[in-house]
Amino acid sequence: MERRLAWGAALWLLRPAYVALELVVAAATTGDYRLTRDTVSDLGALTCDPRFCSPWHDLMNATFVGTGLLLGAGAVLLAPRLGRVVTVLLVVAGTSSAAVGLAPVDQHPGLHFLAAAPLFVAQPLALCLLGVRLRREHPRIAGAVLATGVVTAVAALGFVLGAPGAGVLERVALWPVIFALAAVGSRGARASTGPARPGPAGVRGTMGS
Repeated sequence: MERRLAWGAALWLLRPAYVALELVVAAATTGDYRLTRDTVSDLGALTCDPRFCSPWHDLMNATFVGTGLLLGAGAVLLAPRLGRVVTVLLVVAGTSSAAVGLAPVDQHPGLHFLAAAPLFVAQPLALCLLGVRLRREHPRIAGAVLATGVVTAVAALGFVLGAPGAGVLERVALWPVIFALAAVGSRGARASTGPARPGPAGVRGTMGS
């Protein structure tokens, strides 16, 4: 069990590299691409927009796929700590992310948006449920996870509804989740190596002691 949890945590701890890779691809984009205005999906477009061109689109799409697989696989490995519902939601989110990378927005726009939609729903919901699950044993991390879920849900809603600042809203909906889950995975792996202690009734099997 300890090895399984450690592997799951390791996969989630790799995911923050996504942010660095996205910024690298954005920096390589020519023209008038703006992080505050333009979407992450634009960085994966194979063809050039009149305003900008993303020559490293292959790296961006591979990053979508890779981080999605890391999310889903990590959730499966950490399932004993996460619970069934949270695990399923995060597997759905990971599958959604991977599918986005396989359907670039300029090549398959309808399929792309259909693939992306579950990500913006499943991730915030998973964080909110996970925050509630952890609140008795780990109130501090639970509060941070729950707050992240709420903030990312609001940002995702604004992004989907087309509010101004699409680039900011999309990144607020996505980036904090990566770091919140990395922290949760790390906590769970550390707890699994320590002495086992029974938790309060109804919350055994959450993130350790």
